[in-house]
Amino acid sequence: MNKDVIIALDFPTKDETLAFLDRFQGRKPFVKIGMELFYAEGPAIIREIKARGHKIFLDLKLHDIPNTVKRAMSVLSHLDVDMVNVHAAGASAMMKGALEGLTRADGTRPLLIAVTQLTSTDAETLKNELLIDTPMEETVMRYAKNAADSGLDGVVCSPLEARKVKDACGEKFFTVTPGIRFADGDVGDQKRVMTPERAGQSGSDFIVVGRPITQAADPVAAYERCCKEFLGQ
Repeated sequence: MNKDVIIALDFPTKDETLAFLDRFQGRKPFVKIGMELFYAEGPAIIREIKARGHKIFLDLKLHDIPNTVKRAMSVLSHLDVDMVNVHAAGASAMMKGALEGLTRADGTRPLLIAVTQLTSTDAETLKNELLIDTPMEETVMRYAKNAADSGLDGVVCSPLEARKVKDACGEKFFTVTPGIRFADGDVGDQKRVMTPERAGQSGSDFIVVGRPITQAADPVAAYERCCKEFLGQ
């Protein structure tokens, strides 16, 4: 799968989501459906957006005991999404279970990636609240290596860590990076951020962009700016 910009469809209803996509007039951006929209509308919203021709990253960040995650992934495998994820903190047995459950009888499956650390988590939170004394970068690299060793296709990480993930796990190991903000934009609740242009130079295969596009006065223009800066198009 080629490098791309993924729009985070962080809307609470189907109507708002489809009205937003209608603004793209024939363009079919890669989109992310997260917990808010999926919990509000269920699998039907996946099917409708997929029928419109969009690639979909289903971002539910599964994290539970291995058997539960395996069974949940078996259900999700039938939704025909292009990418799904788990939390790497669930450890190797869980990730291997997720991969097994996601793989269909014919051997096909969506891409499976693991969240390393949320981009809203900083070093202070890692140490003082999660009680992880290992530095952020070292923690992310360990989680990424665990994911690679478990057979996953890539990780969600900060764009600040994408290049080192590639160095540790190989160029074919996907890096999906949220925490993207325009140079002249508001960082909001993100702690570890980067511009689209810098992310494109730093090892990111996919950037996930929400509010800078969805809350822009002209979302299509904001998306095109993202593509131009990230992909050089």
